[in-house]
Amino acid sequence: MNNHIKYQWRITKYNPDFRNNEGHYTKKLEWTSPAHIGKTINGETFTLEKYLKVETAYINTIMKFLEVNHIKSLTMINMTYIDVDSNCALYNQLYDEKLDNFQLKDDQEVSIDQIPLISKMVLRGFIYCHFITLDFFVHFGDDYYMFIGTNNYQEEPLQFARENNLFVEEMVSPFYINEENIERMIMWTPINEDTVVGEEILTDISIEEYREILHLSNIHPVIGLFPITASNQQFFQKKLRHKIDTNKYQYYLSAGD
Repeated sequence: MNNHIKYQWRITKYNPDFRNNEGHYTKKLEWTSPAHIGKTINGETFTLEKYLKVETAYINTIMKFLEVNHIKSLTMINMTYIDVDSNCALYNQLYDEKLDNFQLKDDQEVSIDQIPLISKMVLRGFIYCHFITLDFFVHFGDDYYMFIGTNNYQEEPLQFARENNLFVEEMVSPFYINEENIERMIMWTPINEDTVVGEEILTDISIEEYREILHLSNIHPVIGLFPITASNQQFFQKKLRHKIDTNKYQYYLSAGD
């Protein structure tokens, strides 16, 4: 991130009393995704109704943060559609067809009324993204983890989360990366293959230059994986020792810590 976020929390269904000194969660019988609906956990059937109660608490907590911070829209980053088996028994129960009305993409701004549906589909594992603004973020992790950060401290949404049986812990999001700690490189794979056969670290390129050449908004942290295309190939070739050969390889900008 290129903008410092002062206050950050892990807000989840996981009781910190079950964490050891290293912070690892030690309670073994615990559901971690909606895929566990219908399974027996701690001697009880984990029902759809039980799942929805927790999911609703997560989404309503996000919306409470937006309300108290007067945020009317958020930008999605690292937006990805996840390939889910439509023949799965839970698919018809969990997939919300209203998602079909949207063509979601990375760096897309979404209005406050779209956020509950998108959050729901992230939590259910049909899509993946993070939400950001200049002074706020929502990060979703594996195993039903959620991290929220803001520069405007308000106790109200934290208390709201607690009242809805969620646990609030001060913690820097593992997805929060300061700009000075981000490493960006060009990597390449043989065409139609996924195996990386080469990479070269990029230096002396400002985040503003990246945003301009990749056509990203002025709040995008330029974290993730971006294809090198005909429109930006020449820019990156000037920064590389490697000679780009699009007849043999497909190229990507990879950015992270």
